[in-house]
Amino acid sequence: MNSSEKVFNFFVYGVAIILILLIIYPLWFVIIASFSDPADVGSGQVWLLPNDWRLDGYVKLFEQSLFWRSYLNTVMYTVVGTLVALLVNIPAGYALSRKDLFGRKWVAIVFIIPMFVSGGLIPTYLTIKNVGLLDTFWVMVIPFAVSSYNIIVARTFFNNSIPAGLWEAAQIDGCGTIRYFISIVLPLSKAILAVIGLWTAVGIWNSWFNALIYLTNENLQPLQLILRRLLISNQLLQTQATGELASELRATADMMKYAAIVVSTAPIMMLYPLLQKYFNQGVMIGALKE
Repeated sequence: MNSSEKVFNFFVYGVAIILILLIIYPLWFVIIASFSDPADVGSGQVWLLPNDWRLDGYVKLFEQSLFWRSYLNTVMYTVVGTLVALLVNIPAGYALSRKDLFGRKWVAIVFIIPMFVSGGLIPTYLTIKNVGLLDTFWVMVIPFAVSSYNIIVARTFFNNSIPAGLWEAAQIDGCGTIRYFISIVLPLSKAILAVIGLWTAVGIWNSWFNALIYLTNENLQPLQLILRRLLISNQLLQTQATGELASELRATADMMKYAAIVVSTAPIMMLYPLLQKYFNQGVMIGALKE
């Protein structure tokens, strides 16, 4: 390796390290801020580690009666919603990838149109109300399970990754369409299953607007909506208080804010390392090749 290549590699690695630090440090700061005194955070005294390790934010957050119930709701919505989405979108994508599907192009157009034209919030609300899903567990799972984008990505993946000869060989062995899809196609599609599953899980985990519109029962509301309500309540209390009480409420709100960010993002972020080996492959094959 000559000197010019060494300089180039040094520059590339240096830029990569800087970019990694720019991405990681904000996440790290939120974590250490959740264990720090809000006064230290506000004065800029917290950089790499807390000056005084404190758990007040987590204690205050965990003391909220609806916190654990909403956390369980979010876990259930994410698990069930992801399974339902995979059950709907993956077979639809595979069906569109089959060249023997009657009217395949027209069916694809039907899926593409909702990507650009939406029915609107009020018609959607009235539809959900009329079918009896309003203020139920399933309103967070069923109405928004179909994703045209995920179906198209899955279709492209099947077109480019599953050889047509497999279906012919399976037919010779007496394999039917459903058995072929379950026994042969799905085991070869771990990449796209992981990608679409991760996209769906992240979307459901972070969702709060649908719950705000379609859920009024507190026992059914997800974590993100409860955390939003807690933070807004603390801010309202700050505006009504004065003097030392206002300072205490502000400190409590800051501690709970950072603790809430850590608690609400940590579980879903833990999925990325487990699915990373499939993620790049699924995205590149399913979305870029044609």
